[in-house]
Amino acid sequence: MARQELAHYLRDRRAGLRPHEVGLTETGTARRTPGLRREEVAELAHMSVDYYTRLEQARGPRPSARILDALAQALRLTPAERSHLFRLAGSSAPPATAAVRRVRPHVARMLERLPQTAAIVTDAAYGVIAWNPLAQALLGDDLADGTTNLARRRFLGQGRMHESSSAEEFGHIVVARLRRAADRYPHDPQLTALLAELHAESEEFRQFWATRPIHAPGHRTKTLHHPQTGTLRLNCDVLLVPEDDQEVVLITADPGSPTARTLHRLARQTA
Repeated sequence: MARQELAHYLRDRRAGLRPHEVGLTETGTARRTPGLRREEVAELAHMSVDYYTRLEQARGPRPSARILDALAQALRLTPAERSHLFRLAGSSAPPATAAVRRVRPHVARMLERLPQTAAIVTDAAYGVIAWNPLAQALLGDDLADGTTNLARRRFLGQGRMHESSSAEEFGHIVVARLRRAADRYPHDPQLTALLAELHAESEEFRQFWATRPIHAPGHRTKTLHHPQTGTLRLNCDVLLVPEDDQEVVLITADPGSPTARTLHRLARQTA
């Protein structure tokens, strides 16, 4: 166990976080140092302040895998950073227990800077965890309740579904990603429940699952029949957020096309 390196790493990660990034409320009390306080990290990790302080001072015992996982979650570590934390503690990092279902602030801000591009962020189980106003206008107001899952929408008809030319292709894409997620997060209760629900209620899903489809994220086009704006020809491009196993989906139109003018009009209406 590299006690000094572990202590330095914990102090560095703590200093790099702000209270609002971990769901804490900023108080009026001035902070002597940047970042979180030790007691805040200890509270987030469900451990005593004394134990956490000893780790930061290189005086603590070798932490267990449970303690390390709690620290990784409290400090919002990426999978690579989590693995490094375990190595410093002289342990091998076990697989992550659950998909990441929070959006990093810089990713959320990117969506805000794309007013004429519909953009959503999906987690490894195809839950929509962030979106911009144009995406909501294009894909449905039910995004606003924060519970939309594109796998449930595709196979169970939950939420607003528009007729699309890529429905079958997207079904295979969904199943391929869910298969990867099942391999990576075998102990994620939300994912387990989702897969059980899809298997129980969708014969089409069961058939697609049995084919073991493979898909790499990239560029595709589709025709969407929107109830208010009519037929739209859209480009879908995917940017990966590998540290959180998430995807940013950017929905655009060819410049100068009728669909581009429609998206521009929708963007003005949602501004």
